[in-house]
Amino acid sequence: MAFSLDNLLVIGISSRALFDLEAEETIFQNDGLEAYRQHQLDNENNVLQPGAGFALVRALLKLNELTPNHRFVEVVIMSRNSSETSLRIFNSIRHYGLDITRAALSGGAPLSPYLEAFNVSLFLSLHEDDVQAAINSGIASALLYQMPDNAMEDLGQIRIAFDGDAVIFSDESERIFQEQGIEAFEQHERENALKPLPEGPFARLLVALSYLQNNFKSEDGRAFPLRTALVTARSSPAHERVIRTLRAWNIAIDETFFMGGVAKSAVLAAFKPHMFFDDQHGHCIRAASFVQTGRVPIKQ
Repeated sequence: MAFSLDNLLVIGISSRALFDLEAEETIFQNDGLEAYRQHQLDNENNVLQPGAGFALVRALLKLNELTPNHRFVEVVIMSRNSSETSLRIFNSIRHYGLDITRAALSGGAPLSPYLEAFNVSLFLSLHEDDVQAAINSGIASALLYQMPDNAMEDLGQIRIAFDGDAVIFSDESERIFQEQGIEAFEQHERENALKPLPEGPFARLLVALSYLQNNFKSEDGRAFPLRTALVTARSSPAHERVIRTLRAWNIAIDETFFMGGVAKSAVLAAFKPHMFFDDQHGHCIRAASFVQTGRVPIKQ
């Protein structure tokens, strides 16, 4: 019987997001494909250092160890490498003991056509065009920023933080704020407080994470080992619609921070997520010094 990826949280991650391949990327950009190919062949037994998405992937894969004979997470390498230049990636995967056996190696072609074929729930990459194409296809995707110094800290728990508008929720209200200002935004949210916000690109991922949490709830109702946080620039009176929307979706986020325009960095540093997803570059670049960060592009 064929192995099914249905009912699994499938993470698609580029090799450059899983491992530090920045030196190799420089060789490719400056010297061309043949120089890159030869470099990878010459160094295929040299283990790569962890990259921006490594800590999150390693933490999520540990969920498969908690329940015998039951997998919750599958990770697929989605790489523009050819099979010839990919051995170094697989050797590094084996070195770190990562339970990753599947890969899509496109030989330089775009990766987005293969995301749906692997039932990808979340795609992480350092290639902006692949991330944009994934978002345009309706798949949760983020462009990763470089690792902060504390990215490899072992937290003993998976922690993921999200911005609200244009990430968990659609960018409908965000557009009103950007085009008409804060007063129009707050008036709109007051008038629509009882109407759930439309889903954003990461809504289905949040539902999937909530499903995983329910599989690990203890008798006191606490969900271990996965914890989520919403860190949003919203404040009162725009908070009510968020709370009612999550209630309508039957999702309980563990920690919620209505920042009201205050910088998110200090709260994120305290929460210590494996990954923080936000749609605005300004927020991302400030957060990236403290926590691993991924930018969610607007659907085009």
